[in-house]
Amino acid sequence: MPKPQSEELYELIKSMSASEKRYFKMHSLGQNGDSKYAKLFEQIDSQGEIKSNEKISYITPGQLPNLKANLYKKILQSLRRFHFSTSVDTQIREMIDYAHLLFNRSQYRQCANQLKKAKALAQKSDNPELMLVILKWQKNVVLQTANGDSRKLVNEIIKEARAVNQRINNINKFTNIQLELNAFYQQIGFIRNARDHERVQRIFQSSMPALKEDELSINEKFSLYSLYINYFFFIQDFERGYLFAKKWMTLFDNPILIRTKLESYIQALNSLMIAQSRLGLFHEFAQTKRRFRKIRFMHNVVFTENINKKLFKYSYVHEFNGLFMQGHFTEGVRMFERIKPDLEAQYYEALDAHSRLIMFYKIACLYTGDSNFGEALYWLNRIINSESADLREDVHGFARILSLICHYELGNQDVIDYYIRSTYRFLLKKENLQLYQKYILNFLRRLGSVKLTNEEIINRFQMLRSQLLPLENNPYEKRAFIYFDIISWLESKIEDRPVQDIIREKADRQIKSVEEMSM
Repeated sequence: MPKPQSEELYELIKSMSASEKRYFKMHSLGQNGDSKYAKLFEQIDSQGEIKSNEKISYITPGQLPNLKANLYKKILQSLRRFHFSTSVDTQIREMIDYAHLLFNRSQYRQCANQLKKAKALAQKSDNPELMLVILKWQKNVVLQTANGDSRKLVNEIIKEARAVNQRINNINKFTNIQLELNAFYQQIGFIRNARDHERVQRIFQSSMPALKEDELSINEKFSLYSLYINYFFFIQDFERGYLFAKKWMTLFDNPILIRTKLESYIQALNSLMIAQSRLGLFHEFAQTKRRFRKIRFMHNVVFTENINKKLFKYSYVHEFNGLFMQGHFTEGVRMFERIKPDLEAQYYEALDAHSRLIMFYKIACLYTGDSNFGEALYWLNRIINSESADLREDVHGFARILSLICHYELGNQDVIDYYIRSTYRFLLKKENLQLYQKYILNFLRRLGSVKLTNEEIINRFQMLRSQLLPLENNPYEKRAFIYFDIISWLESKIEDRPVQDIIREKADRQIKSVEEMSM
């Protein structure tokens, strides 16, 4: 359902930085003119959304909708001018517009000069879509000025147009495949079974063009590597995903590309950190995270709202991942408690539903690792009670499993049976009931059905551990261990030690093992 015009205007004004607002007031409203627009802008900025039927002293009845529409347009025009010098695409489009004007006035030589400048800038920024528009106008100029010497130029334009079209087609194919894979991933999460695997392979292979990688442009490689990474992560082949993330990062050995393709650079760093965390490459992960943090201190870079959101999202996700890798849950909880008020007040609502879901689950895991099961339940319930049950069905399923474990730890035996039945129904409905979930649900149900001695309880924990261990190497069951380290939890119950200590010892051994292998 489309948002009301007043809400869109309010959101646009609230998204503006202080310098953008100052520029708008100075250059779009003037010191004395457009007083109604100035007052309306200030009122929305300070008070919030204004309803269409609201009475305003300086506006006659019926004027408000038109004033809002015009103010919205004025703000967009102002933002375009404000960011002109930092937006190469906007500069190219302006040159194309000038060429269009000159062409219509039969100033073909001047038109050709504008197109030449635009073309040089489009080639430098590797923008094939704008290159195609420039080539179209070059064809128009040639048609109007053709003579006996035009043949060479015509051949060059035709050759360039074919090459640019091929590049655009490749990028479209790569991004179309990735879009389809991403839609499937956001529904189910990691592949659950052979049927999912076949579907993913079919999506990936059906439209993949024949290509020679060394002949691809930078933008083609960006799209191709991003596609391969997403594909391999989806099927849980993190080793190959890691290799393509490293290939993507090598493209940024050219420092100019970091500034001109900052969003792609951030995405490449994020992909590499995901792979490093999944593979337990802690020291590499720490180095990449340091590189990621330096982005905030880069000069001559415009941090758009989009970039700021990515930086926020990835910084906290990988802060959590780093803590999980080391088993530092108590330190993580302390850090989170310090920043929690700011996150609640400013950032959660700014995140998309998928990112918010992942953030809540990671916070729940943080508290679980710190044995603060009550607080973990709070965050799990924010997932379970949300309206987005069709988004990342896997996370919703494992949130319910982890919730049952938290209830068990809190001694809430009176509600466990009810939640077990509810979880069964959910998993069956979502086709997400596998051996991992069956073993845990049966274990929890039987654990509370009869009075057991401490020795009998420990035996049951050991039995569940022996059932689950083989699943770590099952291609479709192993995804469960990404969401929660239940083996360490079981070992903590068997050995009567905090789960954090178990995870930390394992993390230390893994980090040491990786170090020895790399020596």
